[in-house]
Amino acid sequence: MKQLLIKPEIHKSNTFDEFYNEFNVGEKDLILTIDPIFSTYLKDRKEKFNVVFPEHYALGEPTDEMIDKILADTRKIDYDRVIAIGGGSILDIAKLFALRQAERSEQLYLREVPIIKEKKLVIIPTTCGTGSEVTNISIALVTKKNTKMGLAGDELSADFTVLIPELLLKLPYKVFVTSSVDALIHAAESFLSPKTCSYTELFSVKAMEIILKGYMEVIEKGQEHFRTIIEDFLVASNYAGIAFGNTGVGAVHAMSYPLGGVYHVPHGEANYQFFIEVFKYYEKKQPNGKIQEIKKLIANVIGTTENEAFEDLGQLLNNLLALKPLKEYGMKHEEIESFAKNVLETQQRLLKNNYVPFSEHDLINIYSKLY
Repeated sequence: MKQLLIKPEIHKSNTFDEFYNEFNVGEKDLILTIDPIFSTYLKDRKEKFNVVFPEHYALGEPTDEMIDKILADTRKIDYDRVIAIGGGSILDIAKLFALRQAERSEQLYLREVPIIKEKKLVIIPTTCGTGSEVTNISIALVTKKNTKMGLAGDELSADFTVLIPELLLKLPYKVFVTSSVDALIHAAESFLSPKTCSYTELFSVKAMEIILKGYMEVIEKGQEHFRTIIEDFLVASNYAGIAFGNTGVGAVHAMSYPLGGVYHVPHGEANYQFFIEVFKYYEKKQPNGKIQEIKKLIANVIGTTENEAFEDLGQLLNNLLALKPLKEYGMKHEEIESFAKNVLETQQRLLKNNYVPFSEHDLINIYSKLY
């Protein structure tokens, strides 16, 4: 039985210049990034290269229609390597540009055409949460299904991952919190996954410890302190990515997808809404087992009792960023049942990684509690 796979070669550069020189960026590169990164680190370079700004096509998280527009505009570009510099959305989009292009990207997500990798792929995260730099998954809203869907396969893995802490120094505080909470959830869901093993636990446990200790420092020393320890969060996010890249994630992610797809709630923030409640529900359904181990880990790090671990973790996270009821995002009460049905119909890839199975009734109960 397979235990652990780390597909990309992982590099770490202190500065963007260090990366740029080491990887010999040039005219055969297609770079996907955002305006602020381009203006700060790429605009004045003498070398020629091709640049695409996904944000110019549509704001928010990627859809198949947005991806198709970008693909149409880049078909005539001659490139051998894709370099993605950005948050999770850009990294997920970039993975498709390393593949043989389908007529429509929807065909890839619906598995109607084969996945064939044709280009080298370099991924550089600019948030501390996605983990996409070390996973073989691309997520997009598939318009036909009106929900986010995941395309997974080793063909989507990066050839190189580069961690550059300098790129995260100007993150807005809210982006820091929501992205790092996403990494915490990756690690926690990986720890409880049926596919976990002693190797993935090494990465998930270390990621949780680093993130929780960092949160306690930020709460003690003030919001801006996160910039001082941002490298720790970037590494922890990478660890969490390695963990869940091997084990998958579960109900927290699955339940967040309709919220993100319909109401365009950013991925990390959407996951945050369901994190604590899903884990409490796990414990209610199966109090014996690994749920007790993760409670013990959390309690030891944040300094509380095992009985109060989830409650106090929720309070700690709320001190960083207030949790909102789902209705504040625009969700309607009558959508609770349709969201639950949607999750069961479209997210079995994730639900099979649950600590315990969830029925439609279970999903409805959680949505209702958080509404």
